[in-house]
Amino acid sequence: MSTQHKSDWSVTALAAHQPDQDRFRVIDAEDLQWKPFSSFPPAARLAVLVGDPSKPGPYLIRVKLPAGTKMQPHRHPEDRIYTVISGVFYIGLGTEFDENKLVAHPPGSVIVLPGNQTHFHWAKSGEYITQVNAIGPLGLEYADPANDPRSGGEDWT
Repeated sequence: MSTQHKSDWSVTALAAHQPDQDRFRVIDAEDLQWKPFSSFPPAARLAVLVGDPSKPGPYLIRVKLPAGTKMQPHRHPEDRIYTVISGVFYIGLGTEFDENKLVAHPPGSVIVLPGNQTHFHWAKSGEYITQVNAIGPLGLEYADPANDPRSGGEDWT
């Protein structure tokens, strides 16, 4: 190995890690801690895998919606990459929930959602789980504030 290569490796090895990525670890599906999230309908659940979605920096979460659950039109300020883990993920674009605009995405699909793109979801054919990669902090604003579960004063977290 050349001296230059060793030097490059040393610099790379000393680089700062992203938040919550400073050690090797494995996160098994059965170890996920599914919790309610105040911005979601009461039956929906969220699990944080890596990072802290409430802070600036990269995060990785999973979202689980049980059969029949709808996420009314909303947007996130951050760009997001969704990966469908299980079930069928129905997502549509627009400020009004329109079943005709929903597109079904099977497990393994990757959806790139630019920040501030208003969209809606529906667990139309059964429970689904999506994985979301983004740079925080996580934000969520409903197109119609009356659809925001937080507006009722209840906090499901």
